[in-house]
Amino acid sequence: MGSLNEEGLSIRKACQFVGIARSTTQYKKKDKDDKDLIDHLGRLTQKHVNIGFWQCYYRIRNQGYRYNHKRMYRVYTAMKLNIRRRRKKRLPTRLKRELVKCTAQNQVWSMDFVSDKLTNGSSFRILNIIDDYNRESLHIDLDTSMPAKRVIKALDTIAFERGYPANIRMDNGPEFISTALALWSEKHKVTLLHIQPGEPTQNAYIERNNGTMRQEVLDAYMFWSLAQARELIYSWQDDYNHERPHSALGYVSPKSFISNPKIA
Repeated sequence: MGSLNEEGLSIRKACQFVGIARSTTQYKKKDKDDKDLIDHLGRLTQKHVNIGFWQCYYRIRNQGYRYNHKRMYRVYTAMKLNIRRRRKKRLPTRLKRELVKCTAQNQVWSMDFVSDKLTNGSSFRILNIIDDYNRESLHIDLDTSMPAKRVIKALDTIAFERGYPANIRMDNGPEFISTALALWSEKHKVTLLHIQPGEPTQNAYIERNNGTMRQEVLDAYMFWSLAQARELIYSWQDDYNHERPHSALGYVSPKSFISNPKIA
């Protein structure tokens, strides 16, 4: 018979009176040591950074441990492993490459993006590609989206007329570090020269080109449509290549420099 409570009733009688099972009063919470489980989960998530809960559960179960999935999920969430961690994509080490003065066309092309907006707030991007030798604007393409395939198409368009370059200098934008562009460069034996992150001066020729375009076109006009932007930018490109004096070329245009490169 159970012990008496303050009212003089046994535990059995008291449980019958309130309508609960006697075993309820005898339950003692078990203290669980989660250290081993924490260690297992920690090692798994450190080795497999994108692993989810059920992958963890079955991996640990397959190792012979019989943790209950509710218990494991409690520990998993307590460790905040259910919160997705966004990891910064790591770039390979970039070597510092000096701006070597080219002695002929197609030795080095440089390319970069410039962004602007239409009057309705829509953003668009401009791909600029130049030849470092005479600073000639080889290609300008603009649209609301410029994926790697669009970049490759632009490069092939230029190469169809003048051949492929030996090198292309660029930053580390997602379009420029894509697998598609890397495969394209291997196919055509073009060396991709990625500048060091945060060092735009290592791509100074295209930065100068971008700055001139922004000052003379992008900051000077309001664009109502992509068609209007293309018309103004292509007109600027024609003037830039054929008429605009360039101080680094002896104050002649890029096209004039080709016909008489000794004037610089």
